[in-house]
Amino acid sequence: MKAFNKKIFIKQISDNVKNMYRKNLEEASQEELFQAVADAVKNMIMDDWIATQQVMEKDEPKTVYYLSMEFLLGRALGNNLINMTAYAQVKEALEEIGLDLNTIEQQEPDPALGNGGLGRLAACFLDSLASLGYPAYGCGIRYRYGMFKQQIVEGFQVEVPDNWLKNGYPFEMKRPEYCYEVRFGGHVRMEMREDGNMDFIHEDYQAVNAVAYDLPIVGYNNHVVDTLIIWDAQPEMEFSLTSFNEGHYHKAVEESNLARTLVEVLYPNDEHIQGKELRLKQQYFFVSASIQRAIAKYKKHHRSLKQLPKKVVFQMNDTHPTVAVAELMRILIDVEGLSWDEAWKITTQCVAYTNHTIMAEALEKWPIDIFERILPRVYQIVDEINRRFVLDIMDRYPGNEDKIRSMAILYDGQVRMANLAIAAGFSVNGVARLHTEILKNESLKDFYEMFPEKFNNKTNGITQRRFLAHGNPLLANFVTKYCGKGWETDLQKTRKLIAKADDPKVQKEFMEIKRENKKRLAKYILEKTGIEVNVDSIFDVHVKRLHEYKRQLMNILHVMYLYNRLKDNPDMDFVPRTFIFGAKAAAGYRNAKNTIKLINNVADVINHDASIGGKIKVVFIEDYKVSNAEWIYAAADVSEQISTASKEASGTGNMKFMLNGALTIGTMDGANVEMFEEVGEENMFIFGMSAQEVIGFERNHNYRPGDIYNNDPDVNRVLNQLIDGTYSHGDYELFRSLYNYFLNDRPDNPADRYFILADFRSYIQTQEKVAAYYRNRSAWAKSAIMNVACVGKFSSDRTIQEYVDDIWHLEKIKVRTSLF
Repeated sequence: MKAFNKKIFIKQISDNVKNMYRKNLEEASQEELFQAVADAVKNMIMDDWIATQQVMEKDEPKTVYYLSMEFLLGRALGNNLINMTAYAQVKEALEEIGLDLNTIEQQEPDPALGNGGLGRLAACFLDSLASLGYPAYGCGIRYRYGMFKQQIVEGFQVEVPDNWLKNGYPFEMKRPEYCYEVRFGGHVRMEMREDGNMDFIHEDYQAVNAVAYDLPIVGYNNHVVDTLIIWDAQPEMEFSLTSFNEGHYHKAVEESNLARTLVEVLYPNDEHIQGKELRLKQQYFFVSASIQRAIAKYKKHHRSLKQLPKKVVFQMNDTHPTVAVAELMRILIDVEGLSWDEAWKITTQCVAYTNHTIMAEALEKWPIDIFERILPRVYQIVDEINRRFVLDIMDRYPGNEDKIRSMAILYDGQVRMANLAIAAGFSVNGVARLHTEILKNESLKDFYEMFPEKFNNKTNGITQRRFLAHGNPLLANFVTKYCGKGWETDLQKTRKLIAKADDPKVQKEFMEIKRENKKRLAKYILEKTGIEVNVDSIFDVHVKRLHEYKRQLMNILHVMYLYNRLKDNPDMDFVPRTFIFGAKAAAGYRNAKNTIKLINNVADVINHDASIGGKIKVVFIEDYKVSNAEWIYAAADVSEQISTASKEASGTGNMKFMLNGALTIGTMDGANVEMFEEVGEENMFIFGMSAQEVIGFERNHNYRPGDIYNNDPDVNRVLNQLIDGTYSHGDYELFRSLYNYFLNDRPDNPADRYFILADFRSYIQTQEKVAAYYRNRSAWAKSAIMNVACVGKFSSDRTIQEYVDDIWHLEKIKVRTSLF
């Protein structure tokens, strides 16, 4: 960024309002002011963005293409200003003309390009890549409506389109010059060439064009601006007049309909065949376009593709982009004319795979008939990869059919994408140390035995620039005051707080900051829900994607248990508690949606019961996303990280809460294990079974939740309240499915499969320790400060540097202002 000139910046905003809306500043709406300010900020970014691309064009550094179905970016305006180190200057300039930067920031929609931790991790990684100065492209889809915007109507989740592009998005740039054809369906005809090799000719297919939109990813104070490419789909022919005139009205617009459908929604409901087909098409669409873009860029400077691995690496973020393996092979063989062996050598040196799940059922699989019908040529390549891979397995393990059953890519009528990724990828990494060990010893044991050199761990991280510098400016100033500058790019500097954690003055200052952040969130809650919460209560927070293994259900059962205790003993000594939930459930996930309904119904009963004197409040924050998450993390006292041990790959919400001085109550699962090692047992609350105990129960099939139900009166009572009308206005069936979840045991779906009842008593006892500890304000403040002090390991900068050192082998680029 050039030196900030307040006068020029103000004039540009004024000119933008005039030229974009034919208004002056006084007449412009807040939305119009946001667009004008954002455009001016994009203009500030542009010189560095151009200069970064010029350096990459000139130096041809090895570049990572990060392939991900999701990028949960959050609002860009404030984050860009933080990374440009221009936030204070822009704020001051706006105040001079009577504008408030915070108000303007609130006008920006969260780009609906992701949903959960997978997408937020991808966004943090891009931020870190740019801030560390590494050349990178994120590659994803320009979803028109995201997954959905969540509304809560009478306690139920209702999904409505998230129309984030309604007013245009000022930080994106359409790049029509980057347009690539992507084909679906049809059939493949083979022709023998004169040299004896085969040509594979794809015919009678449907095609769409993938058109690039670029978003800038601004590095922190280093002039580097990387790029997120999100692909939009456009028909090759918008409308066939010939088909229309012949009476084939549907055929006249079928390419247009296909293009529109491809980019409408993130994760379409795949409970039906059409949903499965659309998901597969989406994955292939953005992967094919991204690989075509990478190869075209490489070929500008190189005639031979044999050096591609020295210049390009494709990181597959989970199994969604795994079709990249076969698509790269297709392009190298069918388009570039390489032999199978040449193409395979290049491919296996270019693709790497990050696994994000332990659970075998979550590893993506496609019915062969769908895969072959939609991607006929790609399927042929997968079939050949599988044939050769099975021969390798047979050679390594003669006569061992169990190995083939476990490891084959095509088996039992399915294409197993994780197996394809591991067979082809030169690196396979887990995202927390425990997760990686479980992959090696349990989930992917056979692959680890065959390819031990491929497996490695890269514990996830988060960017402190968004989740501290931007999300919690009061605490950011506190950290700078006691640790000095530089923590924005070296989070280990917060360790200087360890020496201050016992200081009563520092503790008081920290707790005042926490209280201010709680007041900010309480105001938001009141505005959005009408619920008034006590800022001096414990803010006990559980926000994340809603899934049974994340055990939001255990949390709300505990709330019901506490309410029962208060009703039985109205005068009991009780530390007031505000339970805050936020989560989206997948549209077709019945138990998850019923859990949301239960949380809201419990909230309705408890919040309106005057007899408990407001000692418990329950809040469900609608449409949980990055922008409201920043305020939630800053305000939290207690962070709920209560997944079933062995099920959470890593978690990153746990790190964001830690960064903001919340104390974790959690199982020894995912990255909680490493957090425990960093911060110490006295500054976390650990409960429940270990991963090995859970795995043992699953292996031996000897868990009997019915025995707990019959022998623990507290468990019996809260489960019976699911079906006795207590929280359902007398409707005994509303929560019957949740009750059955605990007690209806079936071979294909064992009762309480995520061991809520097994851990429930331990959870209750540990929550009692939380309440007792909170009474000691000095001890609590010290532990909260220690969490901030010991969070350094969990910066995504550290994670990315490990990817660079161990997997990608990139070199930093230097962008100098002298270029412009």
